[in-house]
Amino acid sequence: MAATIATVKGRNLETCLAARQRKGVAIGNVSLTDDAGTRARAHPVNDQVIRLINDVADVVNNDPLMKGRLKLAFIPNYDVSNAEIIIPAADLSEQISTAGTEASGTGNMKLALNGALTMGTMDGANVEIHDEVGAENIFIFGLTTDGVADLRAKGYNPWLYYEGNRELKQALDMIRDGFFSPEERDRYKPVFDNLTAHGDHYLLLADYASYIEAQDQAGALYRDQEAWVRKAILNVAGMGKFSSDRTIGEYAKTIWNVEARPRQT
Repeated sequence: MAATIATVKGRNLETCLAARQRKGVAIGNVSLTDDAGTRARAHPVNDQVIRLINDVADVVNNDPLMKGRLKLAFIPNYDVSNAEIIIPAADLSEQISTAGTEASGTGNMKLALNGALTMGTMDGANVEIHDEVGAENIFIFGLTTDGVADLRAKGYNPWLYYEGNRELKQALDMIRDGFFSPEERDRYKPVFDNLTAHGDHYLLLADYASYIEAQDQAGALYRDQEAWVRKAILNVAGMGKFSSDRTIGEYAKTIWNVEARPRQT
């Protein structure tokens, strides 16, 4: 299960909101983007998760205490036109697939190349970005691939994490009990059951505490704008490996077996 969360703040937010007004793109302080149609067809629970995101957005975006502080938006059609607005404006790119699922692909590369710091698990392209930009310039959280395998081998019990973390338990209880769907209290009970009684296949509850710790680290760093900008610049500087020139050259040599030739003028 993969998702990309692009966090947009400050001056970047103002630019992004102006673009939204021009092109009709819904985005705020926090935007969660995903290829909704494909994932919704892949599993019925995904369709509910998409609906839950929008129901949570209704609560958050209409809370007077959140005005000017937090806004949540789901981008239903994350295409190139929307990406052209979101990616340059993003400050933080969250790539939250479970380690070992290889669900993290090229989206995080584009965000990092445009200056967004990455928060993610050691999965897919996150591993390569980590190696290129350095551990001190990326927010890594959660189990490793070996950790996932070990936990499953020992017998993963999501109830232990549910009962052992009061904040997590409260959030899941709000989902289960209809806080975000008062007109239909049982609407998201299947989501709760999927994360608890049905085994939490992607070990999301096991990664939760580490994810919150990474969020706290990112929040603290963002308050120091000089330090944040320095890391953003180092990220861009370290992302040369992912340029299209290098990629095409490697494909030509190792896959297509063709040689480069001077351009004929």
